Amino acid sequence: MAHLYTATISWERGAAVFTDGRYSRAHRLIFDGLEVPGSSAPASVRVPLSREDALDPEEAVVGALSSCHMLFFLDFARRGGFTVDSYTDAATGEMGPNANGKLYLARITLNPAVAFSSAKAPTAEEYEALHHRAHEECYIANSVRGEVVLLPTFSVA
Repeated sequence: MAHLYTATISWERGAAVFTDGRYSRAHRLIFDGLEVPGSSAPASVRVPLSREDALDPEEAVVGALSSCHMLFFLDFARRGGFTVDSYTDAATGEMGPNANGKLYLARITLNPAVAFSSAKAPTAEEYEALHHRAHEECYIANSVRGEVVLLPTFSVA
């Protein structure tokens, strides 16, 4: 294996009975020493047994895909000689049933808005090509079974 990535997930029952199903789904995710509060999605397990202010697995996948796409995009833009001033993405993930009726992230939509310096900006065609190439090379996009939709916004300052 070329690369190994690790995450530590830590959960404790505390005083909950557990067998009645009324235990907290709140837990900790630890990546390279950075601790992030985690939980099941409130859409799956209602508050207070879930935390609205914590990262749920579905959000983590959407965020990972968006981040991976952005990192490839920025590198390809740099290699193309373009100057990116900012990049934001309001990514979304939609759950749906698969062929066996099991829920999965059926569709992830990336909505990147990239601002370029007027010193060197791509044409609309070059911009689309940068996103296409970033999507094709993104490790996470190549790991997802559901549909990934790209709706990039083009602007030059």
